Amino acid sequence: MLANRNAMATIAVRDIDAAHKFYGGTLGLQPLESSEEGVLSYQSGGATVIVYVSSHAGTNQATSATWSVGDEFDSVMRALKAKGVVFEHYDLPGLTRQGDAHVAGSFKGAWFKDPDGNILHIVNQ
Repeated sequence: MLANRNAMATIAVRDIDAAHKFYGGTLGLQPLESSEEGVLSYQSGGATVIVYVSSHAGTNQATSATWSVGDEFDSVMRALKAKGVVFEHYDLPGLTRQGDAHVAGSFKGAWFKDPDGNILHIVNQ
């Protein structure tokens, strides 16, 4: 019933203005019109990212959204770092760290947080 429907990331934040600067500015997502107060919508490729005000912001200790950036992984990492993004370092089974990237065979992944501590991820696949 949902196999042919698009999914969207829905991310809770405390400060909608800081979220706008981060998601629209730092990450460069394209803002969409939103008629709801305390809710921002962004276009990200063929998907939508919804950011909304919640007192539960930043409580998820798992990845909230992942972007598949393919062969542009290294350049995307450099661009994010140049915009002040700090990458997280985790001890993950089967992965080794090369700089800020976590690597296993042809897989490369990197995690970072938004201003509310939501965990975001880029991957080369």
